[in-house]
Amino acid sequence: MKKVLRWSGHLLLWVLLALVLLQLWFFSCVLWWARYNPGSSSFMRAEEVRLQEKNPAFKLQHQWADYGKISSNLKRAVIASEDGKFVEHDGVDWDAIEKAWEHNHKLEEEREKAAAKGRKPSSKPIHGGSTITQQVAKNLFLSGDHSYLRKGQELIITYMLEGVMDKRRILELYLNIAEWGEGVFGAEAAARHYFGVSAAQLDPLQAAQLAAMLPRPRFYDQHRDSAYLASRTWSVWMRMPDSVLP
Repeated sequence: MKKVLRWSGHLLLWVLLALVLLQLWFFSCVLWWARYNPGSSSFMRAEEVRLQEKNPAFKLQHQWADYGKISSNLKRAVIASEDGKFVEHDGVDWDAIEKAWEHNHKLEEEREKAAAKGRKPSSKPIHGGSTITQQVAKNLFLSGDHSYLRKGQELIITYMLEGVMDKRRILELYLNIAEWGEGVFGAEAAARHYFGVSAAQLDPLQAAQLAAMLPRPRFYDQHRDSAYLASRTWSVWMRMPDSVLP
């Protein structure tokens, strides 16, 4: 029995050591990317592998654009669409998370009632509640699963990012690694893919449309005439003047 307890204790210590080393590795990456641009993200690499299974010659559309070479229209649109309190919070917007949970819970109830009556379920999208910083943490380092363990790690990395980087750098990272379509990543590739212009040349309406696509970029890449996308674009465009840039 003593041997089992001793072995269990040693195992626990090794697990804790491994967790500490993992956090140190994440932190070292955050320190590096505070000054140097990442060539890709964990999510981008996973997507490239998935798409290359269908087409071995497939290459992602991605080109880094420095903060000053991205239209302020897009910066304002993304903040309006994804994280209105971006410059105010410390990485996590707990009010937004609570509202998202309430929205999604209500939506799930509506879908269950529709299914019970044999009706078509609501096509309204669920709300994520994640801030821009949380999305940077997830896309740079983690997988797309929704486990509590992954979410906990996302929160730790989120606070690392906020502690090391300023808001301008976090937004620059987000705009360069966000997914904007099937194999399309970053503002520069998105601007060229959808409008044939550079990220610096995006006008307010184009920027609003790109920001409106962010929750479901692959879907809207194939359904650009969606009525919901048009409505969402108009809503983002109306809120852009209120966005505060870092």
